[in-house]
Amino acid sequence: MNTSPSPRKIVLSGMRPTGPLHLGNYVGALRNWVRLQDLYDCYYSIVTWHALSSEYANAKAIKGWSFEVAVDWLSFGLDPEKCVMFLQSEVKEHAELHLLLSMVTPLPWLERVPTFKEQLKELQEKELNTYGFLGYPLLQAADIVIYKADLVPVGEDQAAHLELTREIVRRFNRIFGPIFPEPQTLLTEVPRLAGTDGRKMSKSYGNAIYLKDSAETIRQKILPMVTDTRRVRRSDPGEPDDCPVFTLHKAFVPKDKQDEIAAGCRTAGIGCRDCKAVVLDHLFRLLEPVWERRRRFEENPGKIWEILEAGNGRARARAREVMAEVREALGF
Repeated sequence: MNTSPSPRKIVLSGMRPTGPLHLGNYVGALRNWVRLQDLYDCYYSIVTWHALSSEYANAKAIKGWSFEVAVDWLSFGLDPEKCVMFLQSEVKEHAELHLLLSMVTPLPWLERVPTFKEQLKELQEKELNTYGFLGYPLLQAADIVIYKADLVPVGEDQAAHLELTREIVRRFNRIFGPIFPEPQTLLTEVPRLAGTDGRKMSKSYGNAIYLKDSAETIRQKILPMVTDTRRVRRSDPGEPDDCPVFTLHKAFVPKDKQDEIAAGCRTAGIGCRDCKAVVLDHLFRLLEPVWERRRRFEENPGKIWEILEAGNGRARARAREVMAEVREALGF
């Protein structure tokens, strides 16, 4: 993919390198990204500066986490010949545009973003009363518009962030002239995936099943998972929609098999251990070829950094073109 204007629409998305990726990252984004790379000009960013907003005390670990993210992306099928994979912090124009956008963005716009207060509560063990954390959505807006992205794949819970980006674009264009298109939401169905404790799967909750976990580790995490509390005994019927394990079925098991398992649960025709065995079987079918590709990539780390550096160069070329327009519009 080149950086010249293309009849295909541009997609931008990114992931924070704050540790290894888990199954929730796969079903929430990565699975969809692999499909989108054949339909659009896709820019996929490892958003290293975003990681600093909550992990500034672990800054030196971010490079290693970025490597892990890149390995997962490649192992699951992102193709550097079909998309641009790059490190956010290696394209300095993101920071320049973030600064310029901050000059025209009213502070209350950032304070009202719903995830700001939610994250403060969820991550109470960290000191997050910083501008970097408050300004996270503004840097996110810069990430999107620096490529004049047409579409941003998000779940419904992230739609508020993109609406803020559109507001910022409208204000910037009104002041300086029509430079940026308003990015549109490419709504993605993101199944809620339960972690090993029944809550939403999250690194911060310590309940995640990681993409790099071995088969035995995954088995040890899933087999003890709590199921529908109605099923005290094997003969007790249950309700799959109230079972954390069934969220894994919805994400990884074909619909006809899901229906069979659901019927068996509601009639006590299948036990919880049997239900978990079905999930494990389908997970391993998905992950075994991925683990093999991951092993090959890990054996050649230099190749990973070469792929990222090539992507950095392609992203820089596009970002520099756009920033030249921005500077001219500002009279700089």
